[in-house]
Amino acid sequence: MGNRIERDSIGEKQIDSAAYYGVQSARAAENFRITGQRVDPDLIDSLIFVKKAAAIANRESGELPSRLADAIIRACDLVLAGEHRDQFITDPIQGGAGTSMNMNANEVIANLAIELLGGEKGDYSVVHPNDHVNMGQSTNDVIPTSGKITLLRLLPALLAELDSLASVLEQKAVEFDGVIKMGRTQLQDAVPVRLGQEFAAYAHVVRRDISRISGTRKELSTVNLGGTAIGTCINSSPKYLSSVVPTLSKLTGLELTQSKDLIDATQNLDAFVVASSALKTCAVDLSKISNDLRLMSSGPRTGMYEINLPAVQNGSSIMPGKVNPVIPEVMSQVAFNIIGNDFTVTMAAEAGQLELNAFEPIIFYKLLESIKTLTNGLHTMVEHCVRGITANRDHCEEEVARSIGIITAVCPRTGYQLAASIAKESLHTGVPVRQLLLSKGILTQSELDQLLDPYCMTSPSAPLN
Repeated sequence: MGNRIERDSIGEKQIDSAAYYGVQSARAAENFRITGQRVDPDLIDSLIFVKKAAAIANRESGELPSRLADAIIRACDLVLAGEHRDQFITDPIQGGAGTSMNMNANEVIANLAIELLGGEKGDYSVVHPNDHVNMGQSTNDVIPTSGKITLLRLLPALLAELDSLASVLEQKAVEFDGVIKMGRTQLQDAVPVRLGQEFAAYAHVVRRDISRISGTRKELSTVNLGGTAIGTCINSSPKYLSSVVPTLSKLTGLELTQSKDLIDATQNLDAFVVASSALKTCAVDLSKISNDLRLMSSGPRTGMYEINLPAVQNGSSIMPGKVNPVIPEVMSQVAFNIIGNDFTVTMAAEAGQLELNAFEPIIFYKLLESIKTLTNGLHTMVEHCVRGITANRDHCEEEVARSIGIITAVCPRTGYQLAASIAKESLHTGVPVRQLLLSKGILTQSELDQLLDPYCMTSPSAPLN
């Protein structure tokens, strides 16, 4: 179909006649060949919601003629329905605080609206990307608002996966409550613990993560839309300013509020640091759980072998019959990536200067990667690992019986020094602690039965009479 000529402040450029993007999008695609990827589709959705809300608010304020506003709204609906997604061509990492992705949206919407009004793409005398689609807006309020909307829309799926994990862990805590095993500190035998207690502890930390991540919603729900360039609301009408955020709330179904200090909300990106930190903390917790699952399932003959993880694939191309803990391994790798992303978000938020932070694109690129990989990793962890874990009850109890760690339970009766000598003798001779205590007449059979009762060793108990 040939090319059309478009112009901007830099000069003229040929644009494919079939393209709905324009000159500024094309320049951005050439300038920022960084990741080989494109802006996240969910972030594009959020951008389009902002553009639609702005068109409605500008129409209601009388600033934008209804004919143009209605065409822009219809164009937004086409994109939200999944059409023309290939026209969003900018790399997610880009200079200019997100101007490229904002203008990409403005140009696509403008050209769609032009066609809806019977014009030809590129004829911006009909609908202009800046004057009409971007009316009352700036990249500096559109992009952070879009980022917050995206995170808020992705949170429910993440929280649902976390709740699923917590629920399965709670079920396992009940299932394994009667399995007595050795607890360990610094990887050395400590004192007995019930396997169910360990899984209950995992459930509790995941529940805290749910609470912590849920708590970020309040900060993410406060947006700076209407503040335009630096939060002073230049070029936005009072009626638009008062209506655009409520309109956006209605369109997205989110409870959004406009910041009381739009200059602060434009300068500072601490809400994203808080969100990233909550994701990182959750990732750290999940990786620690994954470490435990790998250790407890190690073996099956020369390791702990306290639990069995579901076998999901062959573990080696050279060692027949080997099965590896690949699901906990991948969960830890997801965590490592999220921890790195959090550092990137932290540094990008810190690097803001004066009235604007120019590094929002990398913040959203990393945050969206974190929340999506965490959501997917959790689903994999629950369905391909945790749900199918079984316990090696007999082996766990055998290990408790021959451990010297149970000496701790009798220490209050014998004193530390005597208990330590018994432990040392048991370790060197291989004679069980119980047998040594009985044969030396230190404790009676009934006293040992009470003191070394598995449940007495794993929960608070009354002193001996």
